[in-house]
Amino acid sequence: MADYLSIASGLWLKYLSQFADILLTAVIIYYILTLLKGTRAIAIFKGILILIFLTVVSKLLKLTTLSWLLSGAWVVGMVAIVIVFQPELRFLLAKLGSGKVAGFLFRIKPDWINAIIETMETAQKKGWGALIVIQLNMGMKNYTETGIKIDGDVSSELLLSIFNPSSPLHDGAVVLKGNRILAASCIMPLTMEEIASRILGTRHRAAIGISDVSDAWAVVLSEETSSISLARGGKLMRNISPEELRKELVDLYRVKEFESAK
Repeated sequence: MADYLSIASGLWLKYLSQFADILLTAVIIYYILTLLKGTRAIAIFKGILILIFLTVVSKLLKLTTLSWLLSGAWVVGMVAIVIVFQPELRFLLAKLGSGKVAGFLFRIKPDWINAIIETMETAQKKGWGALIVIQLNMGMKNYTETGIKIDGDVSSELLLSIFNPSSPLHDGAVVLKGNRILAASCIMPLTMEEIASRILGTRHRAAIGISDVSDAWAVVLSEETSSISLARGGKLMRNISPEELRKELVDLYRVKEFESAK
């Protein structure tokens, strides 16, 4: 056994560690370039590559003056890059912190839960109405096609801009899938239950209706009473607080995590 471990250790130190080093470095560089694609940092990165090339060439050709100038440029340049590109660096670190690796290490709750809660709280204060449908396992293409395609990251700012009464999209439902907004101003099926039809508004009837014909959950904010309701399985939980809604959504997320892990 000790011989096998010794051989494996030798192979790792002599060959595999170098391969793993190169592979991980390449993956990290590719990931960083992917994140920075489309930003001004790409142009700076190209400039840095040119400086590296010139530095190597000046060393090889023994160009003393050019090497001295480039050495000074590297010292000043690194400080300047950190100062000038603070927004890009913050963006890069934020993306790294919100990625899959960070989510695995730190068990970050999905952004869409906070976005929904913040949207409900702000819209409540403003007296707006809202209907958010959370897609689960069943597809909702036939409903999202009735609205306007968004396909954007979930954020309270985007949701509030949609539910603003002056927005042409505010009347219908917003459909979410994970951390993405699929579409807005979508038409949902209304429940045909007689009592609900008599005492509830269109948003609440639509919330019950879509939760009845699919496994989706629907969050409703009443424009008249500013109360929050949650529809699931054709049933409506009325007048719940933002914290109660958060608890329900966190529980849903945990169930989804468990199902996906099986």
